[in-house]
Amino acid sequence: MTSIGPEVDYRVENGVAVITLNRPERRNAFNRALLAAWAAAIDTAASDPEVKVLLITGAGKGFCAGVDLGEFGGVTETLERRAYLADDVHAVARALEHLEKPYIAAINGDAIGAGMDMALMADIRLIGTDARLSQGYVRVGLVPGDGGAHMLPRIVGEQRALELMWTGRFVDGAEATALGITMAHHPAEELLPAAMELAKSLAAGPPIAIRTIKRLTRIARTQSLTDHLVHAAAEQAVIQSTADSAEAVAAFKEKRAPRFQGR
Repeated sequence: MTSIGPEVDYRVENGVAVITLNRPERRNAFNRALLAAWAAAIDTAASDPEVKVLLITGAGKGFCAGVDLGEFGGVTETLERRAYLADDVHAVARALEHLEKPYIAAINGDAIGAGMDMALMADIRLIGTDARLSQGYVRVGLVPGDGGAHMLPRIVGEQRALELMWTGRFVDGAEATALGITMAHHPAEELLPAAMELAKSLAAGPPIAIRTIKRLTRIARTQSLTDHLVHAAAEQAVIQSTADSAEAVAAFKEKRAPRFQGR
């Protein structure tokens, strides 16, 4: 296991970069050091050709309890607080904005406030049965500051998102899955193995096609269907010319598992 920073562990296994937030004594609440290391881990995985999928989880019993109020509480000026969000907290969101590789969250424990926002940034989310999510900003007189009001309505609809943000109530693993916030919930001891199984299955797939699917899905949010079809046709033409596409066809004809090279 490699240390990207003092509070984040990073390892690569079978094409999967596992990023583990490592401040268990603070339920992985983030300070500047953790945020910088988290963003650096994402950038490292994004630029590593051996990494096909990223998996984020937390050490101990928490996924991410949001901002460490011990550090943030010392930031008192309005402009300083805005800079703290823009320069430090939002660094993770910026690192993920253009990431084309799959990014999976294994939410092993509570994800609160900005910690929940960080979880929502994942493409696919799995959660422990006993883990809890909360848009807890309102309970301390704040508003979602890390993208929650942008992402949550897209996932659960505006009505339910407003209810969750206005009340700050806790949602357990089963309800999170029922609401569509997470794809599935698992007992704590089964969560990371399930997430790794999914991540490794994606890592074994054709990486160019998988990245292109993510890119098409993102772009579709702001495209008309007509524009999207034109874009999809262009991407498809490129994909069909790759060695991986030819390998997939050959493997199908020969009734064997394909061996993708990312070319």
